Formats: sequence, C-alpha cells, structure tokens
Amino acid sequence: MHPVRKKRMITIAVILVILAAAIGLVMYALSQNINLFYSPTQIAQGEAPHNVTIRAGGMVVEGSVERHSETLDVAFSVTDYQHNVRIQYTGILPDLFREGQGIVAQGKLNENGVLIASEVLAKHDEEYMPPEVTDALEKAKAQ
Repeated sequence: MHPVRKKRMITIAVILVILAAAIGLVMYALSQNINLFYSPTQIAQGEAPHNVTIRAGGMVVEGSVERHSETLDVAFSVTDYQHNVRIQYTGILPDLFREGQGIVAQGKLNENGVLIASEVLAKHDEEYMPPEVTDALEKAKAQ
C-alpha cells in the first residue's frame, strides 16, 4: 500500500474509533439521566425499579399529609384512584401543594415501596395538572 494511503487509512480509523467512543459515552450519560414517570398503579404492581430515580404522581390523598413538628420531614400519599403510593420528602413543599391536588414527585423507591422524594412539584394554577398525572388518572378511570 502506498504510504500516503496508509497514513490516510490510519487517520480515518483513529477518527472513527474516537467518534464511536464519544457516541458511546453520550448514550451512556443519557441513559443514566432518564427519569421515567410511573403511576401509583404501576408502582403497586411492581413495574417501577427500586433505587433508581423515577417520577411518580397523582392526586394527594385527603388527610394523608403528616408533617414532623421539629423537622422539615413530610409524608403523604398520592393516588390514581386505584392504588396509593406513600411519599416521604424532606424540605419545603411548594406553596401550591395541598391535599386533593395533583403533584409529581421525583425520587427513588425503597424496598418497602415508599418513594423517597428529592423534589416535589405542584400544579401552577387551578386548571393545570401535569400531563403524566392526567394520563394516569384517565387510564385508571378507564379500567
């Protein structure tokens, strides 16, 4: 093989290897940052993974909010009107958080099926409900 062609082939091969490695690293990073939404029914049926960051949402069950008197710990249940999921959160809840309203919580499921939330998001006005929660409620009502 001619030396110029050989040099070009080696250069192209090195570029392809570097490009493949970069694409592989990007795909790995993206797969680690995906937060899938699970409804309370899916969580109760064991479809949600444990110790992996997920999003769960539904309507806050009336009378389920328990606040610790000396810390910022809060526990409450959310429902899709078929199943309930317990959520524990440490921090200040959004101003619009209240019982009977739609929320989405992001966190990890523990072995007991309780979502240990790192973030709780509440609706931003009287008419809005997160699309995932709306879809989960509609599916639950259809069954």
